[in-house]
Amino acid sequence: MTDTDPKNLIRIARENGSANVAQPLDLGARVRELRKARDWTLEQAARQAGLARSTLSKIENGQMSPTYDALKKLAVGLDISVPQLFTPPAKGQVNGRMAVTRGGEEAVQITTTYEHALLAESLSTKKMLPYRARVRARSMEEFDGWVRHDGEEFLYVLTGQVRLYTEFYEPIALKRGDSAYYDAAMGHNVVSISPEDATILWVTSLS
Repeated sequence: MTDTDPKNLIRIARENGSANVAQPLDLGARVRELRKARDWTLEQAARQAGLARSTLSKIENGQMSPTYDALKKLAVGLDISVPQLFTPPAKGQVNGRMAVTRGGEEAVQITTTYEHALLAESLSTKKMLPYRARVRARSMEEFDGWVRHDGEEFLYVLTGQVRLYTEFYEPIALKRGDSAYYDAAMGHNVVSISPEDATILWVTSLS
C-alpha cells in the first residue's frame, strides 16, 4: 500500500507495524473551517462551488450528507483535493489563505521613531506580522529604552542604511540588501545612518 493509497485516509499504519482506525472527521465542521479560513461568506463559498447556499448550509450543519458530485464541487471551489476534505490539516493549519496588499493601501502607524506600513492586515490569527518601516530615528536617545517583545524577528534593509542596536551584541551597520534575524525578546532598536530615512522590511513571529 503506497502513501497515496486512498485507504490511508481510513487506516493509519504505526511504525511498529500495527494499525489504528482513524477517528471520523466532522465533514460539516471541516468545510466550515476551510470556508472561514478564506474569509468567505456562505454565499461566496456556495458560488465558488456551484452549490445552492441552502445546500452548503445544510452540509456545514450536518443536516445533509453530500453526494460525491457535491464533494467534487466543494473541493474544486475550495481549490483542494477531495481527500483533503476528510483529513485534518497538519498541526491545525488550514491551507489556502492569502492576502494581497497593494502599494499605497497599507494601514499606516506613525511614531516618533518609526513609520510602520502594516502588510496582510486583512488576515486574522496570523503567525507572522510583516510590515515595512521608514526609520525616522537618528540616535538611541530618541527611544524610551529598549524595544523587546515575544517571538523572533527578521529585518531586511530595502533602502538607505541603518544601525541595529541589540542588548547583547555590538551595534552593526546594515545597508541595502543586508538582513538580520534575532530573538525579539532581546532589547533592540534601529536608527537610520544614511542621509535619507532608511526603509526596512520587518517580519515578526507571533507564536
